[in-house]
Amino acid sequence: MSRIDDLLAQARRRLTRVDPDAARTAIDAGAVLIDIRAESQRERDGVVPGSVFIARNVLEWRCDPDGSHRDARVADPARRLIVMCDAGFQSSLAAATLHELGHADATDLDGGFQAWRAAGLPVEPLHPDDRTSV
Repeated sequence: MSRIDDLLAQARRRLTRVDPDAARTAIDAGAVLIDIRAESQRERDGVVPGSVFIARNVLEWRCDPDGSHRDARVADPARRLIVMCDAGFQSSLAAATLHELGHADATDLDGGFQAWRAAGLPVEPLHPDDRTSV
């Protein structure tokens, strides 16, 4: 097993990953779906309505409950966070890191955006106003 495979397996052992239907149910109950995909992927494939785009390189700063660069939509450790990347690999590593910031219920979307879309769940084109991260 390669080192990254081992790291990914360790990260996933810390998570209770959710499939698209469980993610939709959690979102309906107040969870936040955080889209960390590249802007090129979002332009090409569209976005999940209501998801919050946060670029991967600033995710931890936006989710830090005590940080000066926190985003109120995702910084509350009591709020469930579901991280979504394109296929469900990068998001596992990111969600495990969020545990270190106190988000004990953070997880990721198993299969990522591609699984969401394949499940027939809502997707819409990227709007011009949604092109930048906060």
